Amino acid sequence: MLIILIALFATAALCPLIFRIFRRNGFYIVAVVPAMGFIWLLTRFPQVLASDPSLANGLPNAPPSIQIPWIPGFLVNLDFRLDTLAAVLLLLILGVGALVLVYCARYFKNDDMGVGPFAAKLVAFAGAMTGLVTADDVIIMFIFWEITSVLSYLLIGFSQALITARRSAMNALIVTTFGGLAMLGGLLILGTSTGSYRLSDIVAAAPQLSAMGGHIDVAVALVLLGALSKSALVPFHFWLPGAMAAPTPVSAYLHAAAMVKAGVYLVARLAPGFSETMFWGPLAVGIGILTMIIGGYRALKQYDLKLILAFGTVSQLGFIISIFGLGNADAAFAALALTLAHGLFKATLFLAVGIVDHNTGTRDIRKLSGLGRSMPVLATVATLAAASMAGIPPLYGFVAKESVFDALLHQGGPLAWLPVAGIVLGTGLTVAYSLRFVLGAFGRKRGMQPTACKRPSLIFLAPLLVLTAGTVVLGVLPGLVEPLVKHAAGLYPQPIEVHLALWAGFTPALGLSVLAVLGGVLLFVGRARADYSARLHRRLPAAEEAYRGIVNLTDELAIWVTGRTQRGSLSFYLGVILAVAMVVPLSIALTVPTPWPDQWVIADHPAQIVIGAIMIVGAIAAIRASKRFMAVLMVSVTGFGMVAIFALQGAPDLALTQLLVETIVLVAFVLALRALPKRLWVGISRIKLGRAVLATALALMTVYVAIGMMAARQEAPISLAFPDLAYHEGYGSNIVNVTLVDLRVWDTFGEITVLAAAATGVASLIFVAVPSRRRLRAREVESGSIDHGSEAMSTGEFGQARLDLARKFATSDNEDWLIAGHTLVAERRSIVFEVVTRLIFHSILLLSVFTLITGHNNPGGGFAGGLLAGLALTIRYLAGGRVELAESMRVSPNILIGGGLAVAACSGIIPLLAGDPVFSTYVWQFSLPLFGEHKFVTSTFFDIGVYLVVLGLVQDVLRSLGSEIDQLSEGRSPVARHDVVASYQTGVGR
Repeated sequence: MLIILIALFATAALCPLIFRIFRRNGFYIVAVVPAMGFIWLLTRFPQVLASDPSLANGLPNAPPSIQIPWIPGFLVNLDFRLDTLAAVLLLLILGVGALVLVYCARYFKNDDMGVGPFAAKLVAFAGAMTGLVTADDVIIMFIFWEITSVLSYLLIGFSQALITARRSAMNALIVTTFGGLAMLGGLLILGTSTGSYRLSDIVAAAPQLSAMGGHIDVAVALVLLGALSKSALVPFHFWLPGAMAAPTPVSAYLHAAAMVKAGVYLVARLAPGFSETMFWGPLAVGIGILTMIIGGYRALKQYDLKLILAFGTVSQLGFIISIFGLGNADAAFAALALTLAHGLFKATLFLAVGIVDHNTGTRDIRKLSGLGRSMPVLATVATLAAASMAGIPPLYGFVAKESVFDALLHQGGPLAWLPVAGIVLGTGLTVAYSLRFVLGAFGRKRGMQPTACKRPSLIFLAPLLVLTAGTVVLGVLPGLVEPLVKHAAGLYPQPIEVHLALWAGFTPALGLSVLAVLGGVLLFVGRARADYSARLHRRLPAAEEAYRGIVNLTDELAIWVTGRTQRGSLSFYLGVILAVAMVVPLSIALTVPTPWPDQWVIADHPAQIVIGAIMIVGAIAAIRASKRFMAVLMVSVTGFGMVAIFALQGAPDLALTQLLVETIVLVAFVLALRALPKRLWVGISRIKLGRAVLATALALMTVYVAIGMMAARQEAPISLAFPDLAYHEGYGSNIVNVTLVDLRVWDTFGEITVLAAAATGVASLIFVAVPSRRRLRAREVESGSIDHGSEAMSTGEFGQARLDLARKFATSDNEDWLIAGHTLVAERRSIVFEVVTRLIFHSILLLSVFTLITGHNNPGGGFAGGLLAGLALTIRYLAGGRVELAESMRVSPNILIGGGLAVAACSGIIPLLAGDPVFSTYVWQFSLPLFGEHKFVTSTFFDIGVYLVVLGLVQDVLRSLGSEIDQLSEGRSPVARHDVVASYQTGVGR
């Protein structure tokens, strides 16, 4: 079971390579995998039939199962179970899947684009459906459920050039994803109420759950909502006919044998336990019968062969789900037999339509005539499949529908006639649109010449012949499949009183079949009169129109909200965030009794009072500052004040990190200020006062909530256990660093990913102006306002020229750094700063490496080390300018950030090779002469990844906020550029 699942996904991954070599004949190769899975499934049937489907996994005589722990903390495991219901669905998934892949080898051409990816998606879909019907864990089942939605979206939208295909794919994705999320909510409620997320356990506990009522009824309704959307029942039925924009093999497989059966499977799985809940009957039975009638009626009015079959599929799915929804053994027996019959005849019909379209170029029955004589084998096969769909003996469709009528007649109750009447009407419509399909596709029309076509090859017809043979053989010998469907109905307490038989005598069920056939013939003959009901259709909006209206309304609402919130003002966005962050917690804190501490400690050290006062003064000064530079400096006072408080509280690691972060942020702010106006507040004192009030209120609320939380604490803080955990579990004595790289490593990995995104965003915001600036400069050159020489000097060649010239006058041949200071104009150059930079640059780099390596036991770590290295580059940039920064950045920031993420990820993945959990930590203790005992912890590799990401982030900030703004400012004045060149040439010459 697990091997088949892995093989399908592995084959999907190899499809592009296979089709690059074998082209369209690669379909034959990939078809081998589901075919082998089908053969393997046949060999497992004796074991499956010998098992008891009501037993839990692991018990003797239980169905074959696999249990692999995955996320035990959330009760999520890789549990798979092969009972009879899953086995019957797998017959269609693997068997029809293999035949469709063989069919594709003749349907597509060698020069068709995207055949390899198409095959990969189709095979992956078979794997997803295999996982869906065998998964016993509801979370795993939901994952496969959503994978089928995504793959269906990709397959429906295969013809990317067609807007109808793209729109239909999006409709299918939205509808099925909406239903999937509703289903997930219901499954989580059921799993939580059961105490287990195994589907078999939930069904076994259904009697106890159903007695709870209330939330269980709602949960079952949510699950049914997901099933109805997946199987395209009213009002979600419109997405399935739209999905006919996909290639015909997709329609034959996904929308006849596989994907739409997912909802059927879920209803069949839950029916034994939850059919007595409040919403089950109206949703499963009522909506199912309504869908059967609406789908059949709509199919009778179509002219496109695929649309006839599409609405017919909608009708048949409603038929099947309504029978499963009856919730007894006879109904389950008949519905499962009908499910198997539907997969056989509907896949055959879709494949036949594909051949008609492939060989004639049209699917419009108004343009087709005489194909019965032109393609007699295809016409025979399609006619047999349509007859099976209509319930004509001696085909398997007739046998299955006979069992359905027999099961309906065994229903008791005063309203038992309602389902019978509805299904007889729906079956009559099925007969009518079956006649419309056969005569429209293969009949000869008056006044029309036979449609030109070529006969399909035998290999093209082979999949249809196999499926039709199955329909005929099972019709004559229904006993081959009866043990399967009978065993699957064993979960119900009632005895099974219906059987699969070609001839059971003159029974009431046979009378209903005759009535349905005669009624269908009359509907087909009088179909023109049925068109008068179009007026009713105009008065009542169709489901697709309602869906489109909801989507349009959502778009308009989104535009309205966006227009009033996305103003392009960062201060407005920050104000909204802070207001929400203040109002929501405060409203909760005020409605809940908040304890108040009995003892107050103003400060642990007198210096803290002084530092706090300085921070308050800095905050007030920042508010009153009229220039941006002064405001930034005052804000930094509060940051450096926190450094002092951390140090006084005995947190040197936090103090070091805060110091480095505050320094880098201060430099970044100062660099960015060069592109902003100097003045901060210009005639908007009212707005400034409001922001100050909001900030003060948020601070007071935070203090109030923090005091209440500290006073409400009754248990010992979890931080008391951190020293022992850090030393014995993380093998380090620096609690902060061990927590970051070991105890909460997943959080840190997410944070460095955010850092990488932030670096990309900062750089993008700056560099997005480069193309427009260059286009502007090009227009200025063309107009003659700037000569070509000065324009050339505004590019990177100008900086490189200055650097090359500076190297000629270097004091030493070996001098390869900090020579770009010669490229600065005199008023921007500081000899003292250059000397200091030469003295401390390498020392800071060494200190950053030392901080990285020793951070597991001493203050520091990858984050602090990366900031130190970035600070060294910052000093070098400030001393030598942007040209010196470009010279010092020997490795691209993108490589550093990507490499850092890769190193951090590999440090988590490699333990999996040893069979340990992700991000497991190992320690090696060793002894070195003269250096004594040492130990090395593998989490250091993760710290190295953090170091690289932080260093790349700082480089990106310097490159975007520093050198790029320098270049933009230089580019504004071509005259100044020539003055700069003359300045450094004269200075270096002296």
